[in-house]
Amino acid sequence: MYRSVQSTGDRYSQEVPRATDPGKRTELLDKVVRHLEHHGLAGLSLSPLAEAVGTSKRMLLYYFGSRENLLAQALAASRPDAEAMFGPVHDAAGLHTAARELWEAITVGRQRGLVRMLLQLLSLATTQPEPYGALAADSVEVMVGPIAAAYARLGYDEGDARVRATLLVSGLRGLCQDRLVTGDTARIDAAAHRLIEDATSPAR
Repeated sequence: MYRSVQSTGDRYSQEVPRATDPGKRTELLDKVVRHLEHHGLAGLSLSPLAEAVGTSKRMLLYYFGSRENLLAQALAASRPDAEAMFGPVHDAAGLHTAARELWEAITVGRQRGLVRMLLQLLSLATTQPEPYGALAADSVEVMVGPIAAAYARLGYDEGDARVRATLLVSGLRGLCQDRLVTGDTARIDAAAHRLIEDATSPAR
């Protein structure tokens, strides 16, 4: 249930040069993701990153084109695939199940550590719009868009669908941050389940 790098359709995917060894590119990306999970994004520079993952800056540029594209691909490789989770939703029960699946993915699933990258990216984008602003906006939209589409299939108008999707995504992300900071899993899980229940209940 995670986005494949090859499926990323944003502006950065156009920068990827033709790699002669897709396996090597995947291996490098996995190493970059693991490094960013533990060391974060702040002050990221390609030369130290390359040394940390056992390659060279030249090879990172060869496989990924730019630092911005590398970050975009790392985020795409590690976030939950909202399209896969919410694409099959056609009723309120399915929406509720998908929302619970999303919460599990960002708290106890593979992304429980990787979500730190997204939280840091959003924070950096508020004070350093260059180069982080566009990446952050894309990371938000790639979650909100598919969930809004699910709401629309349930009969909500476009504006209300996006509002409800935003409430769900931003609410769960904020609770996830609280969970990471405080470790109070019982309180925060209860709050997340309440949010999901309220956000996915049929409109009264």
